[in-house]
Amino acid sequence: MIAQDQQIRVTLPDGSVREYPKGATGLDIATQISEGLARNVLAARVNGKVQDATAPIHEDAQVQLLTWNDTDGKATFWHSSAHLLAEALEALYPGTKFGIGPAIETGFYYDVDLGGQSFSQEDFKKVEDKMLELARQKQAYTSKPVSKADAITYFEEKGDPYKLDLIDGLEDGSITFYTQGNFTDLCRGPHIPNTGFIKAAKLMNVAGAYWRGDEKNKQLTRIYGVTFPKQKELDEYLHLLEEAKKRDHRKLGKELDLFAFSEKVGAGLPLWLPKGAMLRERLENFLRKAQTRAGYLPVVTPHIGSKQLYVTSGHWDKYGEDSFQPIKTPDENEEFLLKPMNCPHHCEIYKTRPRSYRDLPLRLAEFGTVYRYEQSGELHGLTRVRGFTQDDAHIFCRPDQVKEEFMKVIDLVLYVFKSLGFNEYSAQISLRDPDNKAKYIGSDELWEKAESAIIEAAAEKELKTVTELGEAAFYGPKLDFMVRDALGRKWQLGTVQIDYNLPNRFELEYVGADNQKHRPVMIHRAPFGSMERFIAILIENTAGNFPLWLSPDQISILPISEKYEDYANELFFALQEHDIRGVVDQRDEKIGRKIRDAEISKVPFMLIVGEKEAADRQVSVRRKGQGDVGTMSIDEFIALFQAEVKV
Repeated sequence: MIAQDQQIRVTLPDGSVREYPKGATGLDIATQISEGLARNVLAARVNGKVQDATAPIHEDAQVQLLTWNDTDGKATFWHSSAHLLAEALEALYPGTKFGIGPAIETGFYYDVDLGGQSFSQEDFKKVEDKMLELARQKQAYTSKPVSKADAITYFEEKGDPYKLDLIDGLEDGSITFYTQGNFTDLCRGPHIPNTGFIKAAKLMNVAGAYWRGDEKNKQLTRIYGVTFPKQKELDEYLHLLEEAKKRDHRKLGKELDLFAFSEKVGAGLPLWLPKGAMLRERLENFLRKAQTRAGYLPVVTPHIGSKQLYVTSGHWDKYGEDSFQPIKTPDENEEFLLKPMNCPHHCEIYKTRPRSYRDLPLRLAEFGTVYRYEQSGELHGLTRVRGFTQDDAHIFCRPDQVKEEFMKVIDLVLYVFKSLGFNEYSAQISLRDPDNKAKYIGSDELWEKAESAIIEAAAEKELKTVTELGEAAFYGPKLDFMVRDALGRKWQLGTVQIDYNLPNRFELEYVGADNQKHRPVMIHRAPFGSMERFIAILIENTAGNFPLWLSPDQISILPISEKYEDYANELFFALQEHDIRGVVDQRDEKIGRKIRDAEISKVPFMLIVGEKEAADRQVSVRRKGQGDVGTMSIDEFIALFQAEVKV
């Protein structure tokens, strides 16, 4: 019988409480639950902190056992794989020095100094083979605390200047080494129990990287890799990568004539071509209709604002360095900024006249273009740009209206997702970091109110949620929507934020039923997030095969020869009257080539007209990917089209 003071109480995610001897590990807990779980546990989250599954637990704790299906489980797996890569490199390239080897979203990398030894993609296979050879030895990842002096001695003997540089910034008493097999590394962990979990390995890329990101330092070799617990999962991943290349929005955007970039215009500033502009306009009109039904009022604000506007809002203090530099005018007392956010302008619109409690909620919506300075190396197609348009809205409401308004916004976001085919989604509750409150503005009381409202609204809507500390905006917590696309990738799209702070900073007021002045609450929301990023994700999710209502060209009318162009043009104008958009292909090409080009351009309907069609006032209809639909009258085609085009 174990004495009570030698027991700990462990609370599991399902709320169940179990007792274990002090010093029990996550692996011990898993083993008691089931042998199957024990075989799959990679790490454990104990009171919010991820640690080795083999690390002892000495006090009552909330424990989550992490597997490959958990984000932190994958991160631990890939961090451990970086160490395995390092062990393989040390065996194959003696004298290699090591920088850092973190897990990243799609695997891991290690920055290494090979001491002049050559390394290229031709060397990938032998390194992968060595990694798997080492993995099969099922070597345990073991940790031990090391004094700073001993750590320095160890890496001085190895002659590794990069580890010595890292140790220099660490405090004595906080240093740990991890060892697996013949390799020891400076590392905080955590790691998987042993190398045997790693069953498949693939090196993905090799690049240069300056030590500590400083071009004054030596350039190291950065080797990227990915690993999996099963070979089948690696094969599927590589297949998805090939699919992703085909769906790359930069490639399809060029092929479909949607958008372009120009060095003369400037990096990160997209140019929308006619077809892309039509696609974008349809998305905007779709959301405008939904917003009008939901009681939003349209507003338009300038592309610049006084620097003082952003000083008041707090954006200059928090994001000034990431903004474009202030614009000077002949008046030395005047400075403007390219607008980095729409919300300060909307606060000033609220203040244009006195407001009563009867006026609230006031919902102001704008497709507002904003500008933020991104490093050139971080720009990526439409997903990371310097000028982008937010489908922004700000709801000014009474405190008693916050929860109801928040839930209505959730409904709007889910309507957008459903209409555009994003059926797999989850929501991330992004809260303040309780250990670093200096990053945020506003009182604890206001933050607690805002965070509680989000948690309650998400629960009532029965959303599948995860909670992330430290991911809140500087002025308030938020609910971020994550969608999975056709390739299973996760993207952050819509966002909803509760803000008690900007109304304070702008001294916004309304007169309540008690005839006293009160402060409104502000809800920020953007179902798309940004038009640019949303369209990039939409292109990749659909592979450019947009829903019929959204396609820039819904039809392509293909006359068999020049003799039937008059009828083709007559048909074109008749269909325009029914809001059916498209083109007439009047090129001097054979009909087979015209059909093939329309298929490549992903036009949903091809209408072929020749002698019989012109004589009978009909069209021969082809559907992209399906082939011939049949010959029908113009009215029959319009009915077919309208039945399919409904959102």
